[in-house]
Amino acid sequence: MKLTLFETSDIHGYVYPTDYQSRIQDAEYGLLKLASLLKKERKATTGASLAIENGDIIQGSPFTHYLVKHKHSAGLLMEIVNDLKFDAGIIGNHEFNYGLEYLESAVSSADHPVLCANILTGEGNTAFGEPYKIFELEGISVAVLGLTTQYIPHWEHPENYSGLTFESALKTAKTYVPLLKEKADIVVVSYHGGFEKDLHTGQPTETLTGENEGYAILSEVPGIDVLLAGHQHRLIAEVVNGTAIVMPGSKGEYLGKVVLDLEKTKGKVTIKSMEAELLSVKNEQLDEQLAAEYLWVNDEVEDWLDQPIGRVEGDMTIDDVETARKEEHPYIEFIQRVQMYYSDCDISGTALFNNRVKGFSNSVTMRDVVLNYIYPNTLAVLSVSGQDLKAALERSASYFTLNNENEIVVNPEFMDPKPQMYNYDMYEGIDYVIDVAQPEGERIVSFMYQGREILPEDSLDIVINQYRAVGGGNYTMFDTGKIIREVTIPMNELIGDYFAAFSPVKAGVNNNFKVISSK
Repeated sequence: MKLTLFETSDIHGYVYPTDYQSRIQDAEYGLLKLASLLKKERKATTGASLAIENGDIIQGSPFTHYLVKHKHSAGLLMEIVNDLKFDAGIIGNHEFNYGLEYLESAVSSADHPVLCANILTGEGNTAFGEPYKIFELEGISVAVLGLTTQYIPHWEHPENYSGLTFESALKTAKTYVPLLKEKADIVVVSYHGGFEKDLHTGQPTETLTGENEGYAILSEVPGIDVLLAGHQHRLIAEVVNGTAIVMPGSKGEYLGKVVLDLEKTKGKVTIKSMEAELLSVKNEQLDEQLAAEYLWVNDEVEDWLDQPIGRVEGDMTIDDVETARKEEHPYIEFIQRVQMYYSDCDISGTALFNNRVKGFSNSVTMRDVVLNYIYPNTLAVLSVSGQDLKAALERSASYFTLNNENEIVVNPEFMDPKPQMYNYDMYEGIDYVIDVAQPEGERIVSFMYQGREILPEDSLDIVINQYRAVGGGNYTMFDTGKIIREVTIPMNELIGDYFAAFSPVKAGVNNNFKVISSK
């Protein structure tokens, strides 16, 4: 007999096939295209099947940003999700971005069971649903264990996970998988997390912080037949040492599919063969019924995005994002000024989050704001030492390297296995020079504040986003103990408020930092 497992992951609120840069688009992703593909695959499947939603679904797009701001609940999104008739869902890290009340609105609206074994209440109980579920399918028992990356406290505002503890996914898998192996014929682990090492060589592919434990789970926990993964937005479909592995990218670009060919003899189930693949939605049409039913919401989103909120004098558009990371750009200067104004702080750090940032034209709409500043970050003011701040700049400076022609280029470690442009910060309020020709850790060759050199023992107040303030991005010099105050209004709201208060905003830079090569 055949058992088919379908997986979606990291849809990030992309329902219609659009990134909202313009009103009419037909992109090669989106939940509504995924719905068509999943329904078609189910009809063509022989034998039993399960569909698992692997997390990060309620945050990440202008559509979901609008729901938070104007509907104050994830219920409407979950109505669409429910139409896909998932058998189980997993908690992702971005589910926490809008707070526990909003997360609970999603969990309570889901028609499918939500599984998560390693996020616990203060009493040690699972905080969201059950740790696992066993499905009885045509005489075969299939256990699905839900796990989530343990690293959420390193990214989130403490209020967004108040009262919860996060256990290692590896430790939790070691506890549950042997138990499930006794109870079920097939064991599936659905993990909202990725792989910290190369699946074949075992060589680390990132700093081993515990954020991703997929390789360790695969290599240290025997008995897992299928490992459904996510979080890293990678495209993976293969069988490694007898375990089928799938990770289906992001935004609903692909549907993960695993097919197990099973044989049951004298009550014992054996796997004769297994296949893993990714199915693209590239040639799929929208689910017409769903698209029509919720078009009114999408129209509201489009109208909201087109509302003008302010004006710019001068040029704040970005033609080349990498140049804007090496030479101060008016857009970055503007973001820094917003952060400094609302935090009452004169040193600010921020990033260009991805390579799609275009900056602001002369007339600014909400569409411009949410496409440029894509995360619902709040701000934190930290009291740090000169040594801390210099260490943060050195971490940022590792974004660059020199090629064979001694040209400054992006360090491959920031691109593979996952692009991490958001982990390169630029600062305002201090003057500094990065010399990429110097060894990593020794690249900050000038470091000044108010006309004098910053000393290691100096105390400085800085404003950065909450993700960075708690050490996100391997900025270990920052932590919650250094936070002295917070601005709890999300940055995209503050940007809108700033435009409303100070339009027209003048585009300009003071060139307080340089990225050079002395070679």
